[in-house]
Amino acid sequence: MSQVSDGLVEAVDLEELKAAGRTLITSNGTAIALFYHDGEVRAVDNRCPHMGFPLSEGSVDDGILTCHWHHARFELSCGDTFDPWADDVQTYPVEIRDGTVYVDPDPPLETSPAEHWAGRLETGLEENLRLVVAKSTIGLLDAGVGYEEPTATALEFGTRYRAPGWGSGLTILGCMANVMDDLESEDRKRALYTGVRHVASDCADEPPNFDQPSFATSEVEFERLKGWFRDCIEVRDADGAERCLRTAVAAGCTESQVAELVFAAATDHPYLSDGHVLDFANTAFETLEHVGWEFAGDSLASLVDPLVTAARSDERSAWRQPIDLVALLEDVYGGDVTETSGLERLASEGEGKSWTAPEDFRETLLGDDPEAIVGQLADAVQEGATTEELAAEVAGAAATRVAQFGTANEFGDWNTVHHTFTYANAVHVSSRRTDAVELYRGVFDAALSVYLDRFLNTPPAPIPEVGANDTGRESDAIREDLLETFDEEGSVNEAGRLVGEFFDCGGEPADLKRTLGRGLLREDAGFHTLQNLEAAFRQFDLATEADADEERRRVPLIATARYLAAHFPTRREAEQTFTIASRLNSGDAIHEG
Repeated sequence: MSQVSDGLVEAVDLEELKAAGRTLITSNGTAIALFYHDGEVRAVDNRCPHMGFPLSEGSVDDGILTCHWHHARFELSCGDTFDPWADDVQTYPVEIRDGTVYVDPDPPLETSPAEHWAGRLETGLEENLRLVVAKSTIGLLDAGVGYEEPTATALEFGTRYRAPGWGSGLTILGCMANVMDDLESEDRKRALYTGVRHVASDCADEPPNFDQPSFATSEVEFERLKGWFRDCIEVRDADGAERCLRTAVAAGCTESQVAELVFAAATDHPYLSDGHVLDFANTAFETLEHVGWEFAGDSLASLVDPLVTAARSDERSAWRQPIDLVALLEDVYGGDVTETSGLERLASEGEGKSWTAPEDFRETLLGDDPEAIVGQLADAVQEGATTEELAAEVAGAAATRVAQFGTANEFGDWNTVHHTFTYANAVHVSSRRTDAVELYRGVFDAALSVYLDRFLNTPPAPIPEVGANDTGRESDAIREDLLETFDEEGSVNEAGRLVGEFFDCGGEPADLKRTLGRGLLREDAGFHTLQNLEAAFRQFDLATEADADEERRRVPLIATARYLAAHFPTRREAEQTFTIASRLNSGDAIHEG
């Protein structure tokens, strides 16, 4: 194949093309299909943009090129598709000189790869197309776009097109953004794909959200606005609550103030919706850290519906019988679970004091005496314990419940201890965002949920003791064994033991986190499993930051390894889609023939 000076390459004799109707040429490794149709010569990339099937084996009729694999249709002259799931096919300019067809195999791009994949990402979200989402997220990261940009796109979509508000999809999106730095480069693509596809799925067939505007004034005092917001949530007035929240954002309240407003309402009743509401709220604020506060209005407004529709644990028998846990809380709070006067008094008495957890503090939290638990926490507040210090202790206890979960329990009970753990983690992280006294209630709620989960540790699964598994093995071999464990059903305790062995043999925590992330993202992991790993990573990091001892630092990762092992392996359908998308984007062949 010869090349002329203006970039064109000689392709085929025109009469030969007329007789055959089509032909296939290759230029610099690119296969180009040429068609003679309606008296015109057309050239397109031979790879169908959907799944890579050779378009030269398709059919042309009435100006439409149809791929025979999945019947994707393309307007032949420009390459545009009739089917959003297929993407447009690349076309190439042609010229006819002296009876010979010439093709330009390297025409200038009409849009950059980043622009192209950004547009395709929106299509994938709108149509809930997994393969399109996978190709788009991979394409964007390969084009040098940071994960924050597509995360922001998915966040905007998820808050606009889901009337019930913030849900599992957006939570997964935020969790994946949170663990991005802990993952291998290729797994970051998997994480972004996971977050975005869950947003698309969560919004599919849902009615769109219609916003309530902020008030036309910015002069309402914060405390009054906070009171209005809580009152609206209390009577389940979503419209009024949204206007208050949007006003707080529009009026320029600080992030800490807006967090105080939201978390106060999220703790006015104990353990709303099994902890999901506060967890959603915390993840919303975390996601904004990745994409920017300019998205706060719509993002935080999407929390209103989960708040007003939440199931309230003070209305559940488990919190009332056989011991009235709500009454224990009311004794501390000041007469009602929505009160904080008692907590304010205790916090005032503890102001300026420095608190250190007694040696038996964690033991009491894991005990079977709710009065002792509530009393211990109240005393700690009075002695100067901050919400963050207490939340750290309770989150550690909640992680222990997962690490010691007995496999003789019903499988669904994994989620019982999981909910407590992720709720406690959310309280802990939220306490670093605002020091609002109301957040102490989240600490008490989490502690009592830890108490309610106590029978799921009967008998407790053993947590590997520090130094008990120092086999001297290479840490890489242990990590390989851990991944193999996830390939086998029921290897829960072995997964926990391997994490203990990894630490005992001097393995680097960052390597272990990458391995756990790899194990998670190759599976069809559900909402709770994705949440669990993110919370475990966060608790490990916070324990490390606080210079906690080795035993406390490793418990969250032992816990999540056991949780992952209990829920793996899966069919790995998402991984198959991701692999296909990766091969298509890199130009590898999918169809052989």
